Amino acid sequence: MLRKFIGFLFSALIVVLAFLTSPPVVAQQASWIQVEAHPSLAEAEGRARAYGTAFGDVNGFRMRSGWYAVALGPYGPAEARERLQELRIAGVIPIDSYLADGQAYGTQFWPAGAAVSNAAPAPTEGLIQVLPIPQTQQQPSVAPVTQTTQQALPQEPREETRAQARANESALSADERKAIQIALQWFGFYKSGIDGAFGPGSRRAMAVWQEENLYPATGVLTTRQRTTLLDNYQRALAALGLEEVREETAGIEITMPGALVEFEKYNYPFVHYAPKDDSGVRILLISQPGDTARLTALYNVMKTLQIVPPTGSRSLKSREFTLTGQDDTLHSYSYARQQTGMIKGFTLAYPPEKAGEMKKVIEVMQRTLTSRDAALSEEMSQTDAQSLDLLSGLELRKPTSVRSGFFVNSSGAVLTSAESLDSCARITFGDDQEAEIGARNGHLAVLKPKTSLAPLGYARFASGVGRLRSDVTVAGYSYGGKLPAPTMTFGTLADIRGLQGEEDLQRLEIATLGGDVGGPVLDMSGAVTGLVLPDRQASRTLPDGVALSARPEPVLDFLKSNGVAVSLAEERAEVGPEEVASRASDMTVLVNCW
Repeated sequence: MLRKFIGFLFSALIVVLAFLTSPPVVAQQASWIQVEAHPSLAEAEGRARAYGTAFGDVNGFRMRSGWYAVALGPYGPAEARERLQELRIAGVIPIDSYLADGQAYGTQFWPAGAAVSNAAPAPTEGLIQVLPIPQTQQQPSVAPVTQTTQQALPQEPREETRAQARANESALSADERKAIQIALQWFGFYKSGIDGAFGPGSRRAMAVWQEENLYPATGVLTTRQRTTLLDNYQRALAALGLEEVREETAGIEITMPGALVEFEKYNYPFVHYAPKDDSGVRILLISQPGDTARLTALYNVMKTLQIVPPTGSRSLKSREFTLTGQDDTLHSYSYARQQTGMIKGFTLAYPPEKAGEMKKVIEVMQRTLTSRDAALSEEMSQTDAQSLDLLSGLELRKPTSVRSGFFVNSSGAVLTSAESLDSCARITFGDDQEAEIGARNGHLAVLKPKTSLAPLGYARFASGVGRLRSDVTVAGYSYGGKLPAPTMTFGTLADIRGLQGEEDLQRLEIATLGGDVGGPVLDMSGAVTGLVLPDRQASRTLPDGVALSARPEPVLDFLKSNGVAVSLAEERAEVGPEEVASRASDMTVLVNCW
């Protein structure tokens, strides 16, 4: 019997060694199988030495928690998962061994004289835990079995049965039960309240966690499984460095990821926290005196900041707002509320790959945000230079191109130039009124607002061309939106055809700028007689003082053929320049391409 037993162990060893031929992957993709953790270096070195007699890829690391981990690897993620299951089945590693990404690993102590790992060095001071959990008793280490072949394999003792696990669970205190729920909630398995009662929701969460970690899905955690879950939770907190911040100057108390950001400066109404160690995470604490009107103003300003990408949900209520933004390189979440004469909140910006862990940070920050009496004042600013592209030290989001357009009916449809619209990922009227292309042809495009819109005025079209050498007015955002209202430019109708005799174009003698493209051309009765086209035609740039415009007949045909309701000017009696400018200003809109 003894010879059969030794033969079985030797065969198992050969199977295990066969799994060790894959080359390690680069550190950024590394996955580890953590088999044990010990509070003392001497004990961990002894266990690493024992495992080293059977495995060729044993590593030892000091962890951020101060414990010492013994791990196998590194492997690719898929390989690590497969190996974990195979080694558990073979019974040559503890059944509570689990996969680790190495983020909690610090200085490498095994093999002796090994280079420092890719993980950051473990901190020497204790971390503040925002969700402290009761410590469970560490399972005793498993002594290796010495064989006559002088090979040593760790021998895993029998795991608790479900009845034993439930009996041990019944001895847990209320706080220990809550700790299990907190950890399960952190990792996304538990969705209900933290009450310490293990009802159906808690049992389902435990079963799913067990299944995800390759344990039998019994819905009752064994002592070792509870230890693994809570250790993983502590490591997650340690990696973020969650700690309470008391910002006395801003009058804010909040829990933040101190391992990822560090204080940078005050710049009213923000306290800036910059990324630490290239984390890519940035935080703004929002603090200013104000009522609900100022809250709304802050909401409108923050929508224009580069740190808040334009794609995302927006919610403005009477006393609070939420802004989210996502693009290929940046995600952000902003929240602020007004109470007792103060506006307090935060913005958390982070790379898309950190979305999972940052979701937890957002929950913690929003739950712990507390307002005190103090607030930042307008004098507290550290702007290095005056710039129209900066606000409180933050870049304003800028469109890739701007042009003009004008409302053609009371429903808010806008006519503009079709040039380069295909390159726009997003189109807005002004900064935030979302629009989409409704119809287009070679020169013209109709934009329709995504939400209802009631313009101050809209175009009344002339049914035919104007009189040669008659006065005309162009309305447009000549300077790309730097001015709050359209500019009026005056000129004359030079020809009712294009430069090569085109019947759908007319030529103007007028000094337009790039931002005027798409704007309306009006005669002195206030009727729209055309639309300004780009000054580059057929690979040629027009000289200064010359502009081309679409004639009114093809414009009307285009609109009617696409079902856009329009109005015709009933009278063509001239009005004063002030009246023409007023009508033009009410109908003209800034079109932004993002």
